[in-house]
Amino acid sequence: MTHPDLPLLNAVQAAIEKMAGHLSPVETENIPTQLAAGRFLGDALLADRDSPALDVSAMDGYAIRHEELSESGDPTSLPIAAVAAAGSAPVALPPQQAIQIFTGAAVPFGADCVVRREDTIETSRDVTIQLAASQVRLGHNIRRQGENTQAGEQVLPAGSLLSPAAMSAAASFGSRLLNVRRRLRVVVLNTGDELSETGDTVAAWQIRDSNGPFLEAWLNTKPWIEMVDRRRVKDTLPEVVEALVAASPMADAILLTGGVSMGDTDHVPDAIRQLGGEIHFHRLPIRPGKPVLGAILNNTLLLGLPGNPVSVAVTARVIGQPLLERLGGTEAYSEPRPLLLKSADDKTLPLNWYRLVRLTPQGSAELVAGRGSGDLVSLAHSHGFVEVPPGASGTGPWNFYAW
Repeated sequence: MTHPDLPLLNAVQAAIEKMAGHLSPVETENIPTQLAAGRFLGDALLADRDSPALDVSAMDGYAIRHEELSESGDPTSLPIAAVAAAGSAPVALPPQQAIQIFTGAAVPFGADCVVRREDTIETSRDVTIQLAASQVRLGHNIRRQGENTQAGEQVLPAGSLLSPAAMSAAASFGSRLLNVRRRLRVVVLNTGDELSETGDTVAAWQIRDSNGPFLEAWLNTKPWIEMVDRRRVKDTLPEVVEALVAASPMADAILLTGGVSMGDTDHVPDAIRQLGGEIHFHRLPIRPGKPVLGAILNNTLLLGLPGNPVSVAVTARVIGQPLLERLGGTEAYSEPRPLLLKSADDKTLPLNWYRLVRLTPQGSAELVAGRGSGDLVSLAHSHGFVEVPPGASGTGPWNFYAW
């Protein structure tokens, strides 16, 4: 494996961090907890009580006093005084007796250990403990009050994504209402005179818009985003200006495709300047997607993605996602994971090279053969892409970004 050029590798992250420093998260709102899945927490979630709230049994078995177990190793027989079930208040354990207990039930007052049913012989009236005192410790099979967390402790920090796993904590410790970031409003503008809609009859010099449907599908996988509009824009400066003016009041972020390169019909940079926007980066050392642009207009994030489909997909994932996450209310960005290629060529580029891959059943990835950033078929066959640093080659491991 050849070694990467670190300054070029870091250029993309530097551009993202520079942009993120100018973005403020959207406001918070209180919504019913059962509707909060997929949103970002506005405030830290604190435990409103200990977990467990009292000592509970970790097993189905019998609650007893340790001091009443045989020291000699002989079985200990005790009458069964009662049954303790989950959801019932704790009862008292009489001396020289046992209480049958089920997993999650409150440990009886006076009991200091629980013996599993598997270690007993049971009848309807008494239980024989097959273990000696030396085989049972104080607190055996008891989950202590507060051992998971104590009242007032932080369960989830602000900015946490309320995943299905996080929702279990929110339901257990939260109130009926939960403070979350409101959904991020996004508008998608696809520039290009050559574009037609899906299903339209097209001439050879026209193409059906694939970038808009890709971005719409991608954004719709994120419950914390609301795509409020998607429209096509003609390749003229007045049309691009008009589209930005119309979109900016309704959007926290605008994703544009096309119009950011060096051609005579690439009007997005001029439109942003004409409206008083500030361009923070334009053109990065990456392939595909080098012309990508980041700007702010009237507190709205503008991300200008190149027009070719693979470029749109890659730059949306690598650059767009962390910026949208910052706006959405989290700094725990979705990080790529390291992944080995099943096999690799010795090709290199003097910039960050994002190469389409498909995952293998063995847990590695293989390169997807493609014919450039306009190859929709190779894009459709991929599960994501790896980031090969400038001047590097080989099997990696490389950073893997899933779609």
